[in-house]
Amino acid sequence: MMRRSFVLLVAALVVSSLTLQAGSAPVRARTGMVVSQSDIASEVGWQVIRGGGNAIDAAVATAFALAVTHPTAGNIGGGGFIVYRAANGQATSFDFREAAPAGSNAEMWLKDGKYDFDLHHNSHRSVGVPGTVAGLHMAWKELGSKPWKDLVTPAVTLARDGFEVSHGLARSLAGTLDEFQKYPASLAQFSKNGKPYEAGDILKQPDLARTLQRIADQGPAGFYEGETAALIEKDMKANGGLITREDLKKYQAKKREVIKGTYRGYEIIGMPPPSSGGIAVTQMLNVLEGYDLKANGYGSAQNLHLIAESMRRAFADRAQYLGDPDFVMNMPVARLISKEYADTLRKSINPNKASKSSPTTFTWPTESQETTHFSVVDANRNAVSLTYTLEYGYGSRIVVPGAGFLLNNEMGDFNAGPGLTTEQGLIGTPPNLAQVGKRMLSSMSPTIVAKDGQLFMVTGSPGGRTIINTVLMTILNVVDFGMNAQEAVDAGRIHHQWLPDRISMERFGFSADAMKTLQGMGHTISEGGNQGVAEVIVFNQKDNMLEGGVDRRAPDGGAAGK
Repeated sequence: MMRRSFVLLVAALVVSSLTLQAGSAPVRARTGMVVSQSDIASEVGWQVIRGGGNAIDAAVATAFALAVTHPTAGNIGGGGFIVYRAANGQATSFDFREAAPAGSNAEMWLKDGKYDFDLHHNSHRSVGVPGTVAGLHMAWKELGSKPWKDLVTPAVTLARDGFEVSHGLARSLAGTLDEFQKYPASLAQFSKNGKPYEAGDILKQPDLARTLQRIADQGPAGFYEGETAALIEKDMKANGGLITREDLKKYQAKKREVIKGTYRGYEIIGMPPPSSGGIAVTQMLNVLEGYDLKANGYGSAQNLHLIAESMRRAFADRAQYLGDPDFVMNMPVARLISKEYADTLRKSINPNKASKSSPTTFTWPTESQETTHFSVVDANRNAVSLTYTLEYGYGSRIVVPGAGFLLNNEMGDFNAGPGLTTEQGLIGTPPNLAQVGKRMLSSMSPTIVAKDGQLFMVTGSPGGRTIINTVLMTILNVVDFGMNAQEAVDAGRIHHQWLPDRISMERFGFSADAMKTLQGMGHTISEGGNQGVAEVIVFNQKDNMLEGGVDRRAPDGGAAGK
């Protein structure tokens, strides 16, 4: 089917499937829903559910489609996490975070003893061994119901026949054009002979289509072995990178036990290390459970102060304790997510005065990046929360010549070097230093919330370290302030990550009086642009309806369902 026909079909299906509502009303559906940063990819996933597939089937199809239609973060050259909750309440997670290749070490970002930012983030050495294909396949093999090839084929079609470039994608590609210049394969794939794509143009990616076809036909072997692996290794050798075919062949996704907590009678299900998200979100909710946020009022300076202080403490613990559990032994996970520990942290919060963060202390006196997230719920109320990434927008900006996909720069998520913790936010604590085979600590926080044994909410977001706090605030908005899914996504957001010691606040997200009061408490305030791109589904059990919140901070997102 030609892409033009495919576009018309998608448009017709979207119109028949959804009734988009004005203002902050959520999209509603009964038999299944996919919410992602690409309306085309959401529709691909929904069609899988419509054809009898389950939430994992839809997630696999959506993820591969995003690798074509949302190249800034959708990927096969990166990695991420899946949190899955079955309708019967059983939950599990899949870790497909990238890993450090052979030759990695804790001081690999230092030159003459000094930290080299570009080497850490903007080079072939910044590329970790990709995990996305392995992770999607592992989840499908265990929980999927549709044939693997059927789930990858829509992405093959989109890459081969092309799709219409949206205004948002055109702006994004044009804004990255200068960075693509030094990589001929990237420039060839994402420009028209060096000129930017315009909205309405058809973007075809034939090399990516051939790579996706190998994955469709051969499964993970179509990526980690054979022609694709050879092309990756060739590019690495030519440009000082470390990844070899042996690194690729050795890579394995991992099934892990989820992090579980509670908040005001709701069950919180999150991702365990090497994601810090599940622990941090649970820890912050435990602290905030001791305050009457609803009585204080949404957006009040008092609430924002308490939320920021809980964030400060969770991020300090993140830096001190968390890393890849296969390398960092004896992480105090049970203590960090316990109600008792939250009580001690709460006692250290002065309700009227900001604490102070320091790179030399993790104790408290008593008184960011481009990722993508999507949420899926099927007809039986099985749910998937999936966040995956290339790290920066378009990752390393390196397209593998002949293979057509972008490589991550996730090695930049390892700490800069031993002892390099600064007030500006550089972290040098031991748990997250680079080591061969180790997975870098992540802030990705795919999260599912349940109530009385039933699915209640699926949430997640991109945004680097801000991810954790964006997810936290979507949960607070629904549980404490009674917002619907779209209102919860639209509401203003704040971020505090211990170091640097400041609260970042979305411009126009909160009142000037609240910000002035926070400053009077001793907080440093930084007003900025948009934080995160949350994609949320809330299950309205009373009406037996799924309600989707699409984040309008970024273009092209969409919910698909019926």
